[in-house]
Amino acid sequence: RPVRFPSERPARRQPVKVTIAAIGRLKAGPEREILDRYLKRAEAAGRRLGLAFAIREMPESRASSAVQRKDQEAAVLLGISPPGAPIVALDENGRSLASHAFAARLADWRDRGVAEVTFVVGGADGLGQELLGRADLTLALGAMTWPHQLVRIMLAEQFYRAVTILAGHPYHRE
Repeated sequence: RPVRFPSERPARRQPVKVTIAAIGRLKAGPEREILDRYLKRAEAAGRRLGLAFAIREMPESRASSAVQRKDQEAAVLLGISPPGAPIVALDENGRSLASHAFAARLADWRDRGVAEVTFVVGGADGLGQELLGRADLTLALGAMTWPHQLVRIMLAEQFYRAVTILAGHPYHRE
């Protein structure tokens, strides 16, 4: 058996931590089950590809005006993302990406050695201007407005779809 010196070992890279940071908590029920199912699938398939997935749900602001609520929630969401980590804001006025382009974006972050990416989902009032201004990408899940509870489920499904595209799995059919 050949002797290997520490410098000969292949470098083992930590997976990119992809986090959904969302305002409001999904209660137990069908929506929570679907979210957990897609995150679990994405995590299992993504591990081999250098991608790890998680969700952090934060309480809604109790401020009296929508502007104050959005600003307070934006501050909380910005605090979740490590300094220098890409922030992706989910907003109805954002850019739409095809699933292949979304998968390529995740792969690019991974290949560039990005340690963490945070996808932020606002509450019922949306996201504050400070957060939208700091986002590296503003992403829309189509032209329609979606309830913030469903956005995290749709995003988790796209994570799973992205890892299956990157793995060459037939889940994504064209």
